[in-house]
Amino acid sequence: MPSLRFRLRLFWYRLDKEACVAALVFGLILGGLGFLTHSVYASREEAMKRLNEFHSENISCLARNVYFEARGEPLAGQYAVAEVTMNRKARAAAASTVCSVVYEKSAFSWTDVSALPEPRGDAWERAREVAEDVYYGRHEPKLNGALFYHADYVRPDWAKEKRRIARIGSHIFYR
Repeated sequence: MPSLRFRLRLFWYRLDKEACVAALVFGLILGGLGFLTHSVYASREEAMKRLNEFHSENISCLARNVYFEARGEPLAGQYAVAEVTMNRKARAAAASTVCSVVYEKSAFSWTDVSALPEPRGDAWERAREVAEDVYYGRHEPKLNGALFYHADYVRPDWAKEKRRIARIGSHIFYR
């Protein structure tokens, strides 16, 4: 009975080496394509995850603005506040995010308050719905071009220089 070593040597000499090389090359090509496909999909998933986080953060900032500026207002007033915020974002060259518009120095009065309660309850849920509707363009804009507003119980100096376009609830809106 031939030894294992002898049988392996015999197998090696009888082996069609061209077929082995072809199979190896084919396997490397398939493996490389598989790796590339996996890399593309993994990077795409990561990009989608980052994009979803970006949108979620912007919606949260917009919802906080609606909540703290207009939670006691009628629904139309809440939509109007969100619309003004988005109009400011569209108009401002330096504002790349909704959050940068909301937290711009002295843009909205609530951002100057150091300790605010965490938004919660039905008013927060409604503010999030309003924010999503306006952010994703599911709500028809009513105040085309409005960039400013104030509560009806204050008289800011800038108001006389702006064009008043609407009053909704206790807010007056300007262009």
